[in-house]
Amino acid sequence: MNYLSILHEVFGYEQFRGPQQAIVEHVGAGGDALVLMPTGGGKSLCYQIPAIARQRAGLGITIVISPLIALMHDQVGALHEAGVSAAFLNSTLSGEEAYQVEQSLLRGDITLLYAAPERITTPRFLAQLASLFERGQLSLFAIDEAHCVSQWGHDFRPEYRALSVLHERFPGVPRMALTATADDLTRADILERLQLQEARAFISSFDRPNIRYTIVEKRDSTTQLLRFIEREHAGDAGIVYCQSRKKVEDIAQTLLDSGVNALPYHAGLEGRVRQSNQDRFLREEGIVMVATIAFGMGIDKPDVRFVAHLDMPKNIEGYYQETGRAGRDGLPANAWMCYGLQDVVNQRRMIDESPAEEAFKQVMRGKLEALLGLAEATDCRRTQLLAYFGELSQPCGNCDNCLQPPAVWDGSAAAQMLLSTIYRIHKLSGISFGAGQLMDIVRGKKTDKVAQHGHDTLSTFGVGADLSEIQLRGVLRQLLAMGAVMVDVQAFNTLVLTDKSRAVLKGDVAVRLRESVSLPAPRKGKMPVNTKPKAPIELDALALLRYADLKAWRAEIAREHNLPAYVIFHDATLAAIAERAPQSLQDLQGISGMGVKKLEAYAQEVLRVVAVA
Repeated sequence: MNYLSILHEVFGYEQFRGPQQAIVEHVGAGGDALVLMPTGGGKSLCYQIPAIARQRAGLGITIVISPLIALMHDQVGALHEAGVSAAFLNSTLSGEEAYQVEQSLLRGDITLLYAAPERITTPRFLAQLASLFERGQLSLFAIDEAHCVSQWGHDFRPEYRALSVLHERFPGVPRMALTATADDLTRADILERLQLQEARAFISSFDRPNIRYTIVEKRDSTTQLLRFIEREHAGDAGIVYCQSRKKVEDIAQTLLDSGVNALPYHAGLEGRVRQSNQDRFLREEGIVMVATIAFGMGIDKPDVRFVAHLDMPKNIEGYYQETGRAGRDGLPANAWMCYGLQDVVNQRRMIDESPAEEAFKQVMRGKLEALLGLAEATDCRRTQLLAYFGELSQPCGNCDNCLQPPAVWDGSAAAQMLLSTIYRIHKLSGISFGAGQLMDIVRGKKTDKVAQHGHDTLSTFGVGADLSEIQLRGVLRQLLAMGAVMVDVQAFNTLVLTDKSRAVLKGDVAVRLRESVSLPAPRKGKMPVNTKPKAPIELDALALLRYADLKAWRAEIAREHNLPAYVIFHDATLAAIAERAPQSLQDLQGISGMGVKKLEAYAQEVLRVVAVA
C-alpha cells in the first residue's frame, strides 16, 4: 500500500512527520498500536490514512471511537473537503439521519465512521458491527482519547471500560488506542483495560517547543490575566480555564468590559447557548473562551495563541492536555497559569473528601504534589514537565524560569516556624486553626481572634515578623505540596501536622522557594485590539495583502459550508499561497495542504483572489 501517495493526494502533504509513517505502516498492515503523540502532532492521520488504504484494499470500514461531538463534526467535515467518505453517529442527528448513516455503514459506503463509546457498545450497534465482521468488512478500530479508559487518567469515563468487548467479539480486527497525555500508570491501565498488551507502543516526544510555559503566584488573578492578555495577546484567540461556573461568567464579563471578545462556556449553560459559543470560537477569529474543563477536548482550532489557567488543575496530565490546545499550528503560543495557596487547599480537600479508596487518593495526592513541584520550580519548567512523562531534556530557554531565572531563598527556617506554631496551637487548646490565623501568629499580629484564643502567648508569636504574608503563604504551599501539612476538611479546613512534618522540623528536608514578584496593573479603559493579519511566516507588504484577502475569502467559504475556516485551509497554507503569488494551476502544485480534491474545488477561486490582490 502506498501510504505516501495517499498523504499527498488526499491531504496535500509531501512527507510524514515524526513517527507517523511507522505507525501508519504498522496499523495498515493489521497491527495493534498504542499511540502517544502530543496535541497537534498529527494523531488523526495515523488512523485516517490506514483507513483509506485498507478500504481501497477491500478490507472495509474503520470505526473511530471518540467522546467528542465537536471533533466528530470537524473531522468528518475535513474528510469530506478532502474527498473521503466519512460520517458520524451522535446525538445531533435526527432518527431518520441516524438510520441513513447506519444503512450507509451496512452497505460499506463509508470509509470512516465516528461514534461515541456509549453507542459502540449498544446491542444494536454491536449487531451491525457483527454483520460487517462476518462479511470481512470491519477494517480497524481507532480508540481516540484513550486515556479516558484509565481511573488514573485526568478524564476518566467509565463507558470506555466496556470497549474491551471489541477484542472479545471481533478478534483479528486491528485496534489502535491514541492519546496525547498519559503517564506510565495511565499507559499500563490503557493496555490492560483495552486488552492491548501485545500492541506496539509508539511514544513520541511530549515536547511542544513552540509553547512558552509561565506560572505566576496569584495576587489579583483577574488583573494579572488582563495584564497578560493586554501585553502579549491583544486580539488573539485564547482559552481561559476557571474552576467554577460562576467564576467563568464573572471573568468573561470582565474581559468583555475591558474590550476583549470573550464568551463563557460551562455545563450549566443552556445547551443552545453553549453550542453557539463553541461554534463562534471555532469559526471566528480573536475570540477568548472562558470555560471550565468541560470545554476543550476535541477542539482542533489551530490558531489558539494562549491558554490561561486562573485556577490550578488537578494534575500534570490535565495541565499538559489543556495547555496543549494552544499553538496546534506550531507557531509561538503561551501557557500561562496563576495559582495560590487556596488552590492547593481546594485540590487537597477534593481529594480527601472523595469517596474513593485510600490507595486511589494516595495516587491523586502524588499527582497533585508533582504539579505543585512544577509550579514552585526554580529551574526549567519544560524539563520538569517532560520528566514527569519519563522524558529527559535540556533547559529549553523559552519558559519563564529560563528567560528570567527567579531569585531563590531558603524557606527552611520559616517552614519550621509554621510547623512549630501549628503544633503549639493544638497543644494549647486541643483544636486547630486555618492559614489566616497561622499567618497572624507567626507575623505577630495581635488581632481580636489571636487575643481571644491566647495565641499571643505562644513562644512562636511574632517569630516571623520580618517575613511577608506572601512569603509565608509560599512556604505553606510547599509544606502542603510535600505532605508535611494536611488540611483537615472535617474541621473547617484547619491545618494539622503529618508524619512528614518531623523531617522538616529537624532540618533533614530543606524548603527552598522562589522570591515573589509583584505585577503592575493593566492600563485603564478598553484593551487595544491588533487588527493587522498575523501570518505564520514572514511576508512582504504585498504578500500580506494577498494573505488578508485569502483569509476573507476562506471565511466566506467556511460560512457557506458551515465549517470552521481551518477545515477549508490552514493559515500556513494560505500564507504559502500568498508568498508564492500563483498565476496558474501549476503554480499551486506542491503547496502543503492542497490535496487533489481541494485543488479541484478551490484552485480557480484562489487564483482569482490572488490576482485581484
